[in-house]
Parts: sequence; structure tokens; C-alpha cells
Amino acid sequence: MAVAVGGSDEIPMSDINTTPLVDVMLVLLIIFLIAIPVVIQTVQVKLPKVRFDPTTTKPENVSLTVRGEKDGSCGVYWGLTKVNASELLNRAVAKLRREIERQGGVNAPGLELPEAHIRGDINTPYRCIGGAIYTMQLAGFSRVGFISEPPPGGAVQRL
Repeated sequence: MAVAVGGSDEIPMSDINTTPLVDVMLVLLIIFLIAIPVVIQTVQVKLPKVRFDPTTTKPENVSLTVRGEKDGSCGVYWGLTKVNASELLNRAVAKLRREIERQGGVNAPGLELPEAHIRGDINTPYRCIGGAIYTMQLAGFSRVGFISEPPPGGAVQRL
């Protein structure tokens, strides 16, 4: 800051000198531009492109609900009916056969196989859900998907 001494008509300078601030900011910018690639080290992978497809409910699709029971067993429900593993396999094979016959046989043009949609309780052990997936694939269902409920408002839910 300069001060006028004597009989001069000059006004004292009262502006803030921003040159040191700009210098410091530029130095920090250069440091971070160099340091960021060094700090963030990742293995190069190509991630899949994900898109949201709303579930289209078709009457031929199978809806399963899987939950862990209080006694430690797995509860698998076909619609509202509780089934065990062998009943699930038998029902799935019969459902698939009926649907293929309804559409004109295995070699029918435009054959669309039904899908299995699994809803699993959040506290269900993975062995229960994995068992249902395996059984449905063993029965011949090529598309097995999961039904989930997004959090309200699109907020990310952290556990």
C-alpha cells in the first residue's frame, strides 16, 4: 500500500493485490494435475453399458418369491403357493412344456420362452436365491431375472 507524503494530490492506493493469490492458485492447479493420475491407480477394464428396462409382465412369465424362514430353511413361493425344490422343478418343466406346445412346438417360428422373475427378501441367504436360480435354469428357463424396488426419490441407499 502506498502512502502519499507531502503536498501531492495523489490518492492512496487501497486495492488488494491479487497477483500472489493467482500465483498460488496456479501452482496448486499444476500440483493437482500432476498428482491426481499418480494417486488414482486402476486396472483398465471396459465396463458394460447399463440401461434400465422396465419389467413387462406377461401372463406366461413365472413369478417366484424367495425368503429365508425363521428355522433357517428357504421358502420358495410360486405365486402364493409354497413349493419345495422338487415341486419347483416339476412345475417349471411343466410350465415350459405347456408354453412351447401353446406356441406350436420347439421349431415354431418366433418362439418366445417365458421368463422367471425372482423377488428375494433383503435378509434372504444367497444359497436360497442361488438354489431357485439353479432350479429354474435346470428346468430350461434361459432368462432368470430379479425384481427389485428402487429407493423412493432415486436416492442411493447405503447400508
